[in-house]
Amino acid sequence: MRELPEEIEQYRDRKWRREESLKIDNAQDVEAMVEELGFCLGMTDIRKALPSVYIAVCGRRDAHMPRNVQKDYEASRAWVLKDEVIARGKLYYGKLIKGKSWFLAPRMIPVFNSIWGCSRKGEAGILSKNAQLVLKVLRKEWEMATSDLREECGFKDKKDLTIAMDELQKRMKVVPQEVLYSPKFTYIWTLAEARFPDELAVKMPRDEAVKELARTYLEMCGMTLLGELSGKFGFYRWESGRANHQLVDDGYAERLATGVYKLSKI
Repeated sequence: MRELPEEIEQYRDRKWRREESLKIDNAQDVEAMVEELGFCLGMTDIRKALPSVYIAVCGRRDAHMPRNVQKDYEASRAWVLKDEVIARGKLYYGKLIKGKSWFLAPRMIPVFNSIWGCSRKGEAGILSKNAQLVLKVLRKEWEMATSDLREECGFKDKKDLTIAMDELQKRMKVVPQEVLYSPKFTYIWTLAEARFPDELAVKMPRDEAVKELARTYLEMCGMTLLGELSGKFGFYRWESGRANHQLVDDGYAERLATGVYKLSKI
């Protein structure tokens, strides 16, 4: 069972803003969508099979990112909205899972942090030396542009900082605070704990976090297929299975077949 029923596609049309009448056009629309969904991607199209800002700007099912994004209105508009939402600071934004950039509603920050983050005590055993160096500099300065951060860390190769920043974003240690285009393009980086101190202070057991993520994902999708939760988020199959079985026990989901779950209220 790989194809979704039309009923589920229509459910996703509404949830993911894949309809002309629901498409988004301002930062407040993005924030409202992410608050409702819990999380979404940024600049991905329908091939990722997840909601995104770009898909919601397009307002249709078959949203495909063009090769020349600079000349495409929808891609350009989605990019501008992404930058505006980052600057407003109401949603968490970072490169979190499988190298993709995600928007999180504040309520989902403890969930993602419990699964992918690391404590301050655990940093030395988890983070690379370069990542630890960047973190040390940011904890002293609090916010820095990319080029200034690279200079302060003493990195001669730009890739060293890029890799370190990707690592720190994945572990939910740093976030972009603003995007500047003049006099040159750069991100302004800050500590995630500085922007979302309360949410990152919440402690949640991993099994509870996985269950909450499974619940949120099912709510946004309406139906999930065999191996889908593990494939999207990198969980062990037994973790995904346990979380989905708990949702069934709670009456939140129905099990239609092996590994296939449907939101009960649909």
